[in-house]
Amino acid sequence: QAQLVESGGGLVQAGGSLRLSCAASGRTFNIYAMGWFRQAPGKEREFVSAISWSTTNTEYADSVKGRFAISRDNAKNLVYLQMNSLKPEDTAVYYCAAQILNIGIATVPRGYAYWGQGTQVTVSS
Repeated sequence: QAQLVESGGGLVQAGGSLRLSCAASGRTFNIYAMGWFRQAPGKEREFVSAISWSTTNTEYADSVKGRFAISRDNAKNLVYLQMNSLKPEDTAVYYCAAQILNIGIATVPRGYAYWGQGTQVTVSS
């Protein structure tokens, strides 16, 4: 199986930026796409963004379009989420996830087989 480790979370003021990283190791050869999800207290885990592991296809939630950008470095097995113009409502634990089924980029949690432990992002007003 694949192991995923997120980093880069922290506390930032509204309007600021953060870059999250996700390092994949183990059985990465069968990864189809990598995604970012987030979960705020008392809320369900929601899709943020995802990127194909082999093409330029990406997906974004409407709430982050134009503010967040996902990218990857296949040589280093890294996925990034650049988050700009952060808002207090972006506060959540952010999770990296790996999709192994070739069914198109998934935008729901059940589409992903492996998950990281999460990294906290807090945006103050």
